[in-house]
Amino acid sequence: MITVGVEEEYLLVDPVTCLPVPLADDVRAAAGLGPFVDAKEVQSELLQAQIEVATPVCSDLDEVGGHLLRLRHALGTAAEKNGCRIVATGTAPYRDSTPVPVTEKARYLAMRSQAPQLVAEQLVNGMHVHVGVPDPATAVAVMNRIRPWLPVLVAMSANSPLWDGHDTGFASWRTVIFGRWPVSGPPPEFAGIEDHDSRIRTLLDSGAISDTGQIYWQARLSDHYPTLEVRCMDVQLRADTAVMFAGIVRAMVATALRAEETGAPPPPACPPEQLLAANWYAARHGLSDLLMDPEGRCRRAGDVLCLLLDSVAPGLEETGDAREVTSLVHRLLQQGTPADQQRRALAEGGVAALAHLLISETVAP
Repeated sequence: MITVGVEEEYLLVDPVTCLPVPLADDVRAAAGLGPFVDAKEVQSELLQAQIEVATPVCSDLDEVGGHLLRLRHALGTAAEKNGCRIVATGTAPYRDSTPVPVTEKARYLAMRSQAPQLVAEQLVNGMHVHVGVPDPATAVAVMNRIRPWLPVLVAMSANSPLWDGHDTGFASWRTVIFGRWPVSGPPPEFAGIEDHDSRIRTLLDSGAISDTGQIYWQARLSDHYPTLEVRCMDVQLRADTAVMFAGIVRAMVATALRAEETGAPPPPACPPEQLLAANWYAARHGLSDLLMDPEGRCRRAGDVLCLLLDSVAPGLEETGDAREVTSLVHRLLQQGTPADQQRRALAEGGVAALAHLLISETVAP
C-alpha cells in the first residue's frame, strides 16, 4: 500500500475578536504532544500565532482522519486552557496593528531579516500531503505528470477569502501571499532528476534561497522523507475534508506511478504561463465560477472535478478510497468551499458568526 501523511497549520485566535494571539509555545506545551525540538507531531511555525501538526506515516485514510481529529482536539483543549482557540483557516481574517512575533529559531529570524514585510504577513496556513515514492527520480517523473492538476486542488481547497477584515475577492488569498516568495507557485517541468537537482543547486548557489526549505513550489520532493509533498492546498476547515484531499493526492500519485511503470506516455506539456494563469484563476474563484482544466479550457467547475476523479480512478481503486473520496467531493460541490462558508457566515452574522464557524468546524468530528 502506498503510504500517506498529512501536515496541517492552524491559527491561534481570540475567540471574540478572531485576532491572532501569539501563544503557540504555551498551547503546544499544554497539549503535551511531542517535544518542542523534534519534528514530530506538533511543530513550531514561523509566527507565534501558528502551530503545525504532522500525522505519522499512514496506510489508509481512516488512520489519517483519526490522527488529525486527535491532534485537533488535543490542541483545541490546550488552546482553551490558554484563553484562545485553534482555527483551520488559510489566512488570518483579521490582524492587529502590531505584528505577531517570529518564533525564536535561527532560520525564522534569518527569514525576517531577509524579507521583513513578507514574514510579517505570513499569517497563512496550508495543508501538505506526503505520499511515499520509491526514489527521487520516480518522484520527479510523478511530479511532472500531476502538475497540470494542481490548480484544480487550489480551487477545491480554497479557504482564505478574508484578510485585514475585508473580503479580498479571492477564494484563496493564501495562494497569492505565498506566491510572493522567490521560488513558489506551480513547479516547473523537469527533464529528470539530474535536471531537478542541477536547477536547485543553481538557486542555492545564487543566494536566492538560503536552503531547500525555501523551495515553496506547490509540489516538491521532501528533503526529510522518501515522499513527494503536495502543498498547494489551504488548510481545511474540517478534518474529514482534509482526509478527502489526502485520498485524492495519494490517488494522483498512485495513478502516475502506475503510468510510469507501464511506460504510458506523459500528458501533453503544460506551458508554465498556462499553469500560472490556471493557478491564479483557481485562487481567484475557487469553485464559484468556471475552472480551467489541464488543457487550458475554461469549463464548469463540476465538470473539471469529474475529469479529475476520472483521471485518478485507477489510483482510487488501488487504494480502496473511491467511495469515500467520491462522496466527500459530492459534498464539496453541494456545500461549496470553506471560502464560500466563511463569506456566508460573515455576511449573515458578522465576526461572531465567523468565529463560531471557524472554531466549531475545526474540531468537529
